[in-house]
Amino acid sequence: MIIAAVLFWAATSDVVYELTSPRALTFHVVLRKAYSIAAFALVGFTADKALGPSARAVLRGAIVVGAYSAAIEVVQWRLGSQEGLVWNTIDTLCGVVGGVVGAVIAKRVTRPRWGA
Repeated sequence: MIIAAVLFWAATSDVVYELTSPRALTFHVVLRKAYSIAAFALVGFTADKALGPSARAVLRGAIVVGAYSAAIEVVQWRLGSQEGLVWNTIDTLCGVVGGVVGAVIAKRVTRPRWGA
């Protein structure tokens, strides 16, 4: 929960945005999307661990982290972001992808070992 809260704050902070992906870089958008997927994967991994085993952990990760990502977009919009619906959708899809990645990693980390 703490990780999700810190990353939520970071995602809605203009200061963090400029420090981590300065607009002066020509590839700042690609950089931002790449590390957002990594951050969402971390949220997906920790959510999977917090929620426990599920037969549909990957789907759950996609939905939970996708909703988390959409909530970030709403807060950013309320704070004055002018990204627009297309970028909001892309950002939310980055959350879905990250949630899937995090759940898959969690599943791989916790799978039973043969002979253990």
